Amino acid sequence: MRNWEKALSILEALRERGQAAGHGWTLDTELLPSHQQGVNALENQGLIELAGRDGRAELSALEGRPVWWAARLTPYGHDTLAYAQSRPRPVSMPGPADPDRQLVELIPSQMAALRVFVALSGQLRVPPAAGLAEQVRSASCDHGIKRWRLHLTAEQMESVAYGLWLHRMTGSAAEANRFAREYGVVHSPAGAADEGPAAVDGLPSTARW
Repeated sequence: MRNWEKALSILEALRERGQAAGHGWTLDTELLPSHQQGVNALENQGLIELAGRDGRAELSALEGRPVWWAARLTPYGHDTLAYAQSRPRPVSMPGPADPDRQLVELIPSQMAALRVFVALSGQLRVPPAAGLAEQVRSASCDHGIKRWRLHLTAEQMESVAYGLWLHRMTGSAAEANRFAREYGVVHSPAGAADEGPAAVDGLPSTARW
């Protein structure tokens, strides 16, 4: 388990036990020793608050026994946990042997255009293909070559071409042209065949829309 995963497990344990107790505090008998050992580091980061003498005295009165240690999340700890739990989990990407998917590597400007496309999903008459938004959210970046890596189905490839076509129609054609050169997938709406080949530097359209 990586350090950040350990930290989140401690925060989650404190939140659950604090909520169950009703007063928000996790007491010395309610936390695993391994978790207690990690509390100090999280306290130093402002994510956890340890009860002082007065707080422990109040808790001792509530519990009817001496309370020697108690901890709870600070607002920063609550927000860190909420943010972590809202982030999309990376999906396991199919390997190159998967015949239904293709490795696609996008430059930053293509990825930026694709993010706009999937963000507009609820407003579009032709929405992104199923699963494309999740692929975009969980894509990994190879910082060495500055490429975003996705594993896409043929339907998702065509959807990317459509998103980049929208980007082309409202600004830059470079992203759609590059996608066409590298992957041979072009979006060309019915009735716009005249401009399709020119838009991709003479490449034939392979769109299936």
